[in-house]
Amino acid sequence: MKIAVIGCGRWGSLITWYLDRIGHQVTLYGRESSARMQRFLSERRNDLLELPASVGLTTDIADVARAETVIISVGSQGLQALMDQLKPLELREKIFVLCMKGLEIGTGRRLSQIAAENLDGSNAVAVWLGPGHVQEFYRGIPNCMVIDSENEAVKRRLVEAFSGDLIRFYYGSDLIGNEVGAAAKNVVGIAAGMLDGAGLGSLKGALMSRGTREVARLIRAMGGKELSAYGLCHLGDYEATVFSPYSHNRRFGEAFIRGETYDELAEGYYTVRAMVELGRRCGVELPITAAVYRILYENARPRAVLQELLHRDLKGEFDA
Repeated sequence: MKIAVIGCGRWGSLITWYLDRIGHQVTLYGRESSARMQRFLSERRNDLLELPASVGLTTDIADVARAETVIISVGSQGLQALMDQLKPLELREKIFVLCMKGLEIGTGRRLSQIAAENLDGSNAVAVWLGPGHVQEFYRGIPNCMVIDSENEAVKRRLVEAFSGDLIRFYYGSDLIGNEVGAAAKNVVGIAAGMLDGAGLGSLKGALMSRGTREVARLIRAMGGKELSAYGLCHLGDYEATVFSPYSHNRRFGEAFIRGETYDELAEGYYTVRAMVELGRRCGVELPITAAVYRILYENARPRAVLQELLHRDLKGEFDA
């Protein structure tokens, strides 16, 4: 398969390396102004991995028109701007695969919605989601992930084409639930980091259980399947998000509580704003999400917020 990957960050570069490794013809696109792309052009590597000579490199966005499949791995809040950039190319009959996790601030749009609304109807949109870190994949540690799409034929084709010794793919069956769950796990990751920063790591078990319940309620209210919150895209991604030293969201939450600066992208910082708004629109109570939002955006004191959570009205564990 001829593939173009848009986005030369840690995940985009890993996807490029992986797909080349299992036999696809891959070209990586990055902006000319990107320091990461300039390093790939000069050294074919970043701090985590090295791209073989078989991988193409380009700073010309028009080159993606030559590919059959276009994989996108950019910051979720920049997806609309990227789609605006792609529009003049008038791309047709291609498969777009979104390898990011997030919800658009202000609109609450899922990323597949943004892509579909900006593409010609002859194109298909899919998502590639689930747990895993670049550092571990590159060291040969395998994991399981999900590909989902409203187009069943495209979904099956991608799962068969992308499965290899490092990634076992499953067929997704709930685009809403998988996208919302994948985005929401980054908010839970920030909450986990906050607990670590406050010396309350033993609460992470409760966080995982209760976080999954509230995300399941939101998914159901949005028209998805509640069970999706318990799959690979949300609960299945918790180890890589809630405990891993590689998780940007967990590390951001820990640094925030300690009053330290953290410069890497933590998607959960933006996603929590979109989730709070979606909760209001759908009439769904999201206590953990609201707590993270208050700490990040309203300067609420973490210990006080935790006490409020612990003193909420008593109810059954699996009540709606």
